Amino acid sequence: MESNYSANSIQVLKGLEAVRKRPGMYIGSTGPDGLHHLVYEVVDNAIDEAFAGYCSRIDVVLEKNDIVRVTDDGRGIPVGIHAVEKVSALELVMTKLHAGGKFDKNSYKVSGGLHGVGVSVVNALSEWCEVTVHQEGKTHFQRYRTGLPEDIVKETGNTHFRGTVVRYAADRTIFESTVYSFDVLANRLRELAFLSKGLMITLTDERLSIPKTHEFKFDGGLQEFVEYLNKNKGVLHKEPIYFCGSRDEVEVEVGIQYNDTFNESMFCFVNGINTREGGTHLVGFKSALTRVLNEFLKKSKLAKKMDDTLSGDDVREGLAAVLSVKVPNPQFEGQTKTKLGNTEVKGIVDSLCNDQLSLFFEMHPEVIEKLLEKSVLAARARLAARQARDLTRRKSAMESSGLPGKLADCSEKDPSKCEIYIVEGDSAGGSAKGGRDRTIQAILPLWGKMMNVEKTRIDKVIGNDKLQPIIQSLGCGIGADFDLSKLRYHKVIIMADADVDGSHIRTLLLTFFYRYMTSLLVNGYVYLAMPPLYKIVIDKKVQYAYDDTEKERILMESGKDPEKVAIQRYKGLGEMNPDQLWETTMDPARRNIMQIQMDDAVEAEYVFTTLMGEQVEPRRQFIEENALAVSNLDV
Repeated sequence: MESNYSANSIQVLKGLEAVRKRPGMYIGSTGPDGLHHLVYEVVDNAIDEAFAGYCSRIDVVLEKNDIVRVTDDGRGIPVGIHAVEKVSALELVMTKLHAGGKFDKNSYKVSGGLHGVGVSVVNALSEWCEVTVHQEGKTHFQRYRTGLPEDIVKETGNTHFRGTVVRYAADRTIFESTVYSFDVLANRLRELAFLSKGLMITLTDERLSIPKTHEFKFDGGLQEFVEYLNKNKGVLHKEPIYFCGSRDEVEVEVGIQYNDTFNESMFCFVNGINTREGGTHLVGFKSALTRVLNEFLKKSKLAKKMDDTLSGDDVREGLAAVLSVKVPNPQFEGQTKTKLGNTEVKGIVDSLCNDQLSLFFEMHPEVIEKLLEKSVLAARARLAARQARDLTRRKSAMESSGLPGKLADCSEKDPSKCEIYIVEGDSAGGSAKGGRDRTIQAILPLWGKMMNVEKTRIDKVIGNDKLQPIIQSLGCGIGADFDLSKLRYHKVIIMADADVDGSHIRTLLLTFFYRYMTSLLVNGYVYLAMPPLYKIVIDKKVQYAYDDTEKERILMESGKDPEKVAIQRYKGLGEMNPDQLWETTMDPARRNIMQIQMDDAVEAEYVFTTLMGEQVEPRRQFIEENALAVSNLDV
């Protein structure tokens, strides 16, 4: 059958139709990330007002029925009639892509909303949206449905307030779910408050029977941010290193504080946007830091202990740092704004950081001495790690495949179709090997508990006999050598017993992935297998329950006396034969697996440090605060 491809086949999407047709192009996805992105777009407008010096407070409210309300005390979106378009400026901002004050340097010197599509996209993807503007003693109002105005902008009364109120309900026909996560929003708003010194941001959840509110206000700005990152860690210098400056209209602000761990916590922002993939500003900062520490090393007595210069990884061991730049015309890679591309920013950040760090260390010789001592130890560990890595490679080269002997690999070679089960114990590993789909599923059994990488350097990690098989099997290296393109499986599934030991193994593995293969988590390649807790036999029919609630449902629906029902509580995966393990936990058509997502890197850093770090008291406090939320825990 021939397709009729003619001039009439060409569609022109007008106004906000394109957004509703392809929402993923504008907000990334229609899942939870995209849903929360709507809130961030509205808040970012208010943040821009704060950056411009006109906003001191932002209130975000989650109302009942998945309604969001964002209020700020900025100047208010202009409501006058636009000279060219002949409609209210408010209507233009809410209904036209690439319309806004972000393109006018007189209105905003810097802005996070580079593309000017933010709030109009929120309007387009909402069932309804309404905006109230308080300006010059008057209140103006306009309401929209699926992006289209229901009426013109109208003056509705007098007011003593100044600012904008945006209230909307995300479109249920577009999003997978319209239920917002209080914690996800709280983490992002906390981040924004750190970056906006003195700005008050509140988040209120009115969906609860007793509403709760979190307030975020940090007069210390980035100094408080790095102190937050180092909470529950031992610090090498009590006062954070802080400086700010500007060159060629680019403003640079930096907070630094080193700790006694072996990990780096580096966060960088452009105009309040978290640039998770870094960019030219981060390159400039790293270059300056490495150069300055090497310059001071030459003048230090520690220079005799070094045959080579310090590497970037050496000087960033134990670093907690936040870099925030404000750029008048930022060039981001993609609408999601995850990487800065402005080449001129690299030189500006490099030069300014070089001067300020040199000045600080000249005035604080005791601090630079501690940092150099730590960096020299890190360099020695790096050399030891290289030797261990070379030894492992030579050993692999002598073997036929370079893969660990315990790995039962799959026959498929396309990583996007392959998955590896990292299985607790040889017994469960044997069942998994017997029940798997050999075409796409690889099995790697683990024996014994591995090390807690939170408490050791990379040279010990590479040489560890429990972790080496994982590194070899995945094939993408670790740390500075990590290369995601070499990953051999796009589903890395941790399968452990549903008991305390299994939970510990899952936690140790996740800590390892977080510290040395972070991109696996960021890109959603890591999963947890969800084996059943119970095998229930009723009239010779076998059913499986994955939690106590499901067990009770099965028993209730059966109408049987629970005393006459055979219920087996699985203590370990090894109790299942290959067929059972396949049909309950490994069959892609029937299994339950949980994808591990890293929604907030700052919160992830805090949790891993608290649970896996050296400090005992914060861990005890965390356990006490969360003990009542635990279920299915064997004792």
